[in-house]
Amino acid sequence: MISNISTLPRRLSGVLLALSAGFAGAQQAAAEEMTVYKSPTCGCCKVWVDHVKAAGFDVTVHETRDVSPVKQQAGLAPQLASCHTAFVNGYLIEGHVPAADIQRLLQEKPDALGLSVPGMPAGENVPGMEVPGVKAKFDVLLVSKDGGAVPYSHYE
Repeated sequence: MISNISTLPRRLSGVLLALSAGFAGAQQAAAEEMTVYKSPTCGCCKVWVDHVKAAGFDVTVHETRDVSPVKQQAGLAPQLASCHTAFVNGYLIEGHVPAADIQRLLQEKPDALGLSVPGMPAGENVPGMEVPGVKAKFDVLLVSKDGGAVPYSHYE
């Protein structure tokens, strides 16, 4: 009986380790899958992809010299365009949208095309366009299915 008691901590450790591995696997399985279309030469796009990966998104990248057809096919108005286009859970994500806004969009599930940060604002608060010591003033826009857009988040 004493030998059983002495092995209990090892057995319990093994059970806890197996449970935590199973929990981690379940968390990974629940990660939102994101598909990104970007130029193979765009460094800021790569940094943004790293940003959304760090936030827990499971990202597949398609490199293409011309992302314009992807934007047009998705119904994005040219004035809302940026350098890369992504899709997650049926939503379009255009440009350097912070991961927190994407997570909020997926939680709220509005009837919309998606989110956009038009152009390429630069500042330490813009994922992928970080400039130390500079704060960019920019809006994340909620893009409607008819092509219009309204402010979703504001950054300064």
